Amino acid sequence: MTSTVLPPGKPRHFNALPYLLILPTAVFVALFTAWPTLLSVYQSLFRQRLNIARFREPTFIGLDNYITLFSDERFRNVLGNTILYVVGTVPVSIALAFLFALLINRRLRGVGLARLAFFYPTVLPMVSAATIWMFFFTPDYGLFNTALSTIGYRGPQNWTANPDLALISVMIVAIWKNAGYYMIFYLAGLQALPSDVFEAAALDGANWFQTLTRITFPLLRRTTLFISTIAVIGAFQTVDHIFVLTEGGPSRASTVLLYELYQKRFENFDIGQSAAITVILVGVLLIFTVTNFMLSERRGE
Repeated sequence: MTSTVLPPGKPRHFNALPYLLILPTAVFVALFTAWPTLLSVYQSLFRQRLNIARFREPTFIGLDNYITLFSDERFRNVLGNTILYVVGTVPVSIALAFLFALLINRRLRGVGLARLAFFYPTVLPMVSAATIWMFFFTPDYGLFNTALSTIGYRGPQNWTANPDLALISVMIVAIWKNAGYYMIFYLAGLQALPSDVFEAAALDGANWFQTLTRITFPLLRRTTLFISTIAVIGAFQTVDHIFVLTEGGPSRASTVLLYELYQKRFENFDIGQSAAITVILVGVLLIFTVTNFMLSERRGE
């Protein structure tokens, strides 16, 4: 193999095409990701309340906004609700998505209708999905309470107004809405797997469970990494159905981090603390994403 050596003193030709190709993306990321994040970091260091005359002008207070938030028991409860929401929705949604993909990744009569049924909730806006589920959660004639009454359970449950059930109700809607969306990625991954690997496993006498756990799922590792990343990010960003179902109640039992951010910014007009919550949210997502990729790459090696 020969290499081309430039004569001494001859300048290298600068190729601007790669930089021009990434310029639109770089500008978009700078304007809508980097700049808002830096602005939030800056604003989180100031105290500013637009609804209080003496606090309308920003006053530098350093890290007091963060100290105030983490010293507030209500905010710690919001963090706890957020963790419960993420832990309760993401693994279940991913497991159901994988199961659905396995079920419809077959050449059977009527499989198209099954795919449509599993994917249909994804098409609905979250507000519409929450409105539909309001009928399920209705205390007197809702489908959940009707089903409970048929098995002898007495007394209707007010799902969205019960502090013990409100967050669970929100989680149920999120799982129903998102499982079909993640299923599409698993289905695409299953259909891209090499068939010769499964034929060799069948010849070696591997049963379906061994094939699933030792071949199928390991080969879908990167698909699972992608789905888990977008699922966690989506769980932290989901807030629409909370407005419809519970409005964060009762007694803030279903308030999550993004809903708390909305209340701080648009109801309390607290610029400083809302910016601090934004920084916390971005920081948590950044740490999770980087850690998830690093652990996945290490397992892959």
